Amino acid sequence: MTDTKYEDILKLVGVSKAFSGNLVLNEVNLSLPAGAIVGLLGPNGSGKTTILKLVNGLLTPTSGTVLVNGMPPGVESKKIISYLPERTYLNNWMRISELLDFFADFYEDFDRKKAEEMLKSLDVDQTAVLKTLSKGTKEKVQLVLVMSRKARLYLLDEPIGGVDPAARDYILQTILNNYMEDATILLSTHLIQDVEHIFDRIIFLNKGRVVLEGAADTIREEKGKSIDALFREEFRC
Repeated sequence: MTDTKYEDILKLVGVSKAFSGNLVLNEVNLSLPAGAIVGLLGPNGSGKTTILKLVNGLLTPTSGTVLVNGMPPGVESKKIISYLPERTYLNNWMRISELLDFFADFYEDFDRKKAEEMLKSLDVDQTAVLKTLSKGTKEKVQLVLVMSRKARLYLLDEPIGGVDPAARDYILQTILNNYMEDATILLSTHLIQDVEHIFDRIIFLNKGRVVLEGAADTIREEKGKSIDALFREEFRC
């Protein structure tokens, strides 16, 4: 049953994933508690998107176990996951109001009133056709749709990657103000300096392995530097 709450909303045990014999994830072990904002960080090709797809059930692990609220990814787990992929999946010919209709019909936990309020605050016209909007505005629309679900686990893959710097703080505030308190957000990004202040925990991935994981404040204190500086040092960015 999806209403049962486990201490860890997400657990990966010995998870590996290979594509055509190439190992993308290598024995990944993770446990994420409910009610945390977690940064999934690493250079391109480190396995961030692969983890998000495995958790969402879009891929299956080559070995190991993925558990969402104690369940393997499937129909039941998807009821409590709200997923923002790196690339948009919305139909370009639809109006924003039609997308709201679609999400309201498809997801029982979709809060249309909240979505409308967020779109208004972001100055997005609901009568506009998606294909007429800029890339950044399209990403805002998709983020609004994802954050308007009353999910237990939000998977956000580069949610501010295509948004101009002036709008990033506003977008982050939208995320912070519009998720359930006992929910967990797993957010993949390469724009660490802009977002590290919202993280409760961080996960560093490199070449498919977890190389650092823990509470963000503890890591800053122990290392004596920001998460962004640590990332740049680790990966020579």
